Amino acid sequence: MSTPRKNKFFATLDTFATVFGSAAAVSAAVEGGRAPKAKHLEALGIDPVAFRSIGRS
Repeated sequence: MSTPRKNKFFATLDTFATVFGSAAAVSAAVEGGRAPKAKHLEALGIDPVAFRSIGRS
């Protein structure tokens, strides 16, 4: 059985991995000229609708 301290550590590690993975996915999509997936933008705290409207007037 794990202690609450270990659970917090693994939760923090999971959050870091999720954010880092989403940042890499969004970066690769933008660099490749594709629209990033909404779930990755949301993980980074970016509104997908607002992101897609960037550069449009």
